[in-house]
Amino acid sequence: MPAKVHHIRLSAEERQALEKVSASNHKSAREKTRARILLLCDSNLPFEEGGSRNDTQVAKELTCSPNTVYALRRRAGEAGEHPATRVVVRQEQSKRVARKLDGAGEAHLVALVCSAPPNGFARWTLRLVRERLIELEIVDAIAKETIRQTLKKTRLSLG
Repeated sequence: MPAKVHHIRLSAEERQALEKVSASNHKSAREKTRARILLLCDSNLPFEEGGSRNDTQVAKELTCSPNTVYALRRRAGEAGEHPATRVVVRQEQSKRVARKLDGAGEAHLVALVCSAPPNGFARWTLRLVRERLIELEIVDAIAKETIRQTLKKTRLSLG
């Protein structure tokens, strides 16, 4: 196996915080595993005291993949200062787009579709619903497909 590229050097405070996370009953299994990986990879601690192991040794001890250990070590090395707090906790997804219709918006949608259609129309169409939602300023813009999927999800039967 090649030499370590990213060395993990934990301060006493970081080590104590990671030990607390790994022993906690209120953290997820993934967070505990990440904390244990960082503790076993710590270069400031000798092998005999539970640190400074290579990726395959850590993977065997924690029954995870060596790629998991390598990826976490790389992320911790790239995190710079205080990797323990940044790498262990799951980060929010940056590319996630907020939903157009939240719970209140869905309630307005269902109430709108259950009401009588506008004059001159026998029933609500997706186009009419979209125009009315924009007119009532419930949403700025919305696709017909979003409305269709939301109505399908609510199992709304209009007849």
